[in-house]
Amino acid sequence: MNIIGKPFIELPRVDSTNIYAMQQAHARLATPGTVYFAHEQTSGKGQRNRKWTSEPGKNLMMSAVINAPFSDPGKQFLLSCATALACYDFFKIFAGDETAIKWPNDIYWRDRKAGGILIENIIRNSLWDMAVIGIGININQASFDPELRNPVSLLQITGKIFNTVELAHSLCSELSNRVNQLNMGNTDELNAEYNQILFKRGQQIKFRKDGLVIKGIFDRVDNAGNLVLVGEREEIIQFGTAEWILS
Repeated sequence: MNIIGKPFIELPRVDSTNIYAMQQAHARLATPGTVYFAHEQTSGKGQRNRKWTSEPGKNLMMSAVINAPFSDPGKQFLLSCATALACYDFFKIFAGDETAIKWPNDIYWRDRKAGGILIENIIRNSLWDMAVIGIGININQASFDPELRNPVSLLQITGKIFNTVELAHSLCSELSNRVNQLNMGNTDELNAEYNQILFKRGQQIKFRKDGLVIKGIFDRVDNAGNLVLVGEREEIIQFGTAEWILS
């Protein structure tokens, strides 16, 4: 039984909660379940080497250290799926039914990005040993860098100011529930739930891959994390191999 958020360590200022958590985990100074919460990040990390920017004290920025749910590194997407569901469960409480998951694990409200997830793994002797789950969710920020495509915060959605530390504890509970569901082997159930709430599933979408535009109906995401497009023929999109074109 995983209890994520015990201990819960607040960091006034850090380069990145994921960098800090990975350092602690590699040095075996972080027990499974430890969460590092930052009031300010100077070099937040996002997917595909992107930066995650946030105004100090305004948003939820945390990293959780856990034991890997499987020894097989090939099953890493299942943890991403469980984490995305936990963030969806949490965000929907405040933002309502227009919350969705954009493949693979961004949190969306309508067509705007509210949060992102970055999971980094520690592999020892070819076995998946530990994972660091980094989560950033926009909470109280009212304006964003104009270079960001489509951000949104809970403040903008609800008009309310929230206590970010209290929300982080709530998110820890949701994360504990979903990781425990994963540890019990309920992978098909998790994947089915995940597929039900995917952004633009059932609609025609487009990707740019190797200089070509690929389009089709977004059918599903499989247990390996591949997005399946159907059209004239079935097309498998692996994360990191193509750019999603959002009109």
